[in-house]
Amino acid sequence: MSSIQALQTRWAGLASREKALVIAASLLVGLAVLWWVAIAPALSTLRNAPAQHQTLDTQIARMRNLQAQAQSLQSQPRQSADESLKALEQTIRQRLGTTARYSIAGERVTVTLSGASAEALAQWLAQARINARALPGEARLNRTAAGLWDGTVVLTLPSR
Repeated sequence: MSSIQALQTRWAGLASREKALVIAASLLVGLAVLWWVAIAPALSTLRNAPAQHQTLDTQIARMRNLQAQAQSLQSQPRQSADESLKALEQTIRQRLGTTARYSIAGERVTVTLSGASAEALAQWLAQARINARALPGEARLNRTAAGLWDGTVVLTLPSR
């Protein structure tokens, strides 16, 4: 006897009340599977969609801002190495003041920081990138207990 025939025989032997309970249990299991597989994930996606959309909109706006900055930097005329060095020295004096010392070795400038604030450091890096066209290559920074930054930043100036 095959398993299907055995099930048919067993089904025929059940009372009508037992058949109704088996059908109800099967429907309940089927509905639970349908909920877990099809409906719940779709509802979750609908619930989370506005927040994900907002996050993606923010990321797109940030990427467009970065694209505009990159295009602005690309459209600027080339700068000589001396002009870049002067601009970098000026940004160090303006933004970091006495908290920074620097040494020049060819196209690399090593800036040693001692107690620089995070805000001044961020503004200086942005200005060094835009005004002097200096690219940060290395950074070894440590945060002090006072919330200030110590360490070194190595920048590469444009080729001579």
